[in-house]
Amino acid sequence: MNPVAIQTEPVIRIESLFKSFKDVKAVNGINLKLFPGEFIAVLGPNGAGKTTLVEMIEGIQKPDSGEIFIKGKQWKNHHAELNRVLGISLQETWFIEKLTVKETLILFASFYKLGEARVKEIIALIRLEEKEKAYVKNLSGGQRQRLALGIALLNYPEVLILDEPTTGLDPNARRELWEILLKLKTERNTSLILTTHYMEEAEYLCDRIIIIDHGKILAKGKLNELLQACDKHEIIEIGLLGPPPFDFNTVPGVQKSRFNSKDNAFVLEVKRIVETLPLLLKKLEESKTEIAELQCRTLTLDDLFISMTGRHLNA
Repeated sequence: MNPVAIQTEPVIRIESLFKSFKDVKAVNGINLKLFPGEFIAVLGPNGAGKTTLVEMIEGIQKPDSGEIFIKGKQWKNHHAELNRVLGISLQETWFIEKLTVKETLILFASFYKLGEARVKEIIALIRLEEKEKAYVKNLSGGQRQRLALGIALLNYPEVLILDEPTTGLDPNARRELWEILLKLKTERNTSLILTTHYMEEAEYLCDRIIIIDHGKILAKGKLNELLQACDKHEIIEIGLLGPPPFDFNTVPGVQKSRFNSKDNAFVLEVKRIVETLPLLLKKLEESKTEIAELQCRTLTLDDLFISMTGRHLNA
C-alpha cells in the first residue's frame, strides 16, 4: 500500500459528536478528520457505535450535538451537493432479485442521469463482467457485496463509506473486495471510511486505525504507532497438559497473563520474548510440566483491544 499524501484540509471533519438512544450513549464526544486519498478504519466490536457514527456522517441520522463538515459544508442546506461527494454501502443492501446485475446498475445510474457507458465501467471495475446478465438472486454473497460497492461508486464519489462490507464473506471474497478498494485508492485518490470488526481488514487496507468502544475513541493512529504506544509489545501463547504449576505473573518479564478459553491456552504479555521465554521454559521443566502448544508472536490489534477493554474485537 502506497503511503497517503496527507493534505492540510480534511475532506471530512467531525467535532465533538454526540448521539444517544434513550439511556445508551452510542457516540460519545468523537473528534475525527479524514484527508483526501486516506483510508481509515473505524474498528470495534458490535455495539461500539460504528454504525451510528457513519450514519451521522452520511446524513441519515442527526447528531444530538457536535458538527460534521464534508468539504467544509454541512448537510443542512447542502444535501444534494454532499450526496454527490459520498458513495455509501450500508451493512445490508437489498436488491430487486429478478433484475440482472446490469439492469440493477442501470436503474441506480439513472438516479444520477448517468448512461450505460458508466455502467460498463463499473461492471469492469467490480469484476462482474461474467455475471452482468445474471439475476441478482443467483449471485454469491461476495458478488452481491461487489454489486453494492459498484452502486456506491456510480456517482464518482470522492469519499466511500463502507459499513462492515465483508461481514459473512469467505476469505477469497473478502480479498477480492480489498483489491478493488486498493485500486480505487491508488488510481483515483478515493478516500475511505471503513467500519469493521476484522483486524486483518483494517491492517491490510487502512492508513490509520480508529479504535472505538461504547461510543468513545480509545486510540487512533497508524498501526505501528498504536502497537508501539502499548507497553506490552510481544506475546507468548502456551498450552499445557494439565493445570499450570505456578502463577505465570511470577515469571520475570511477564507483565500480564490471561487464559484464552477459545484456544485453550494461556496468553502472556511480555516486554521481550527472547528474555522471558528461557526463564518460562526453565520453570516448566523444573516443575515437570509438559507443553501441548507454544507460539510466540508480536502484539496484534486484538491484543491491544483486549488490553484496553477486556474484550475481543470480534466479540
